[in-house]
Amino acid sequence: MRIQVVCLLLVLLAASVLSKDENLRPTYDKFKNQHIIKQMNTSDCDDVMRKREIFVRKNKRNACKPVNTFILADESKVKSVCEKGTRQGKYVKSKAVFNLIACKLTNKKTKYPKCKYEGTKLSKKKILIKCINKFPVHYEGDLRYCEA
Repeated sequence: MRIQVVCLLLVLLAASVLSKDENLRPTYDKFKNQHIIKQMNTSDCDDVMRKREIFVRKNKRNACKPVNTFILADESKVKSVCEKGTRQGKYVKSKAVFNLIACKLTNKKTKYPKCKYEGTKLSKKKILIKCINKFPVHYEGDLRYCEA
């Protein structure tokens, strides 16, 4: 009888953990869409922002996002920051460095979907992200990397 109770508790615990991960899936998928891309050039900002439908909601309308940063890496490398990085308050700082493309809106008066962006390449940057259950869910920023 005790073994059955323990087994039942283990099954319920596993289901609870899996359920949390599934509830996190939309947030993680949004993070991936907005911030992870294997390859990209600074001239690709307009195309990528439009194809991935990256925008903000203002007054119940879609608006051009002022700035969006893309991490040039595969998903597994970015995800590993959550496990291997250094905690800094509610964020995690990567130990590894990443190349980034920052896409900045060129004209703040532009109406969505006619957003135009200028890209800037940022090399060898450590990133600061928010992680929940080992999944990145928010990009907070990048940090200057200095070799010691």
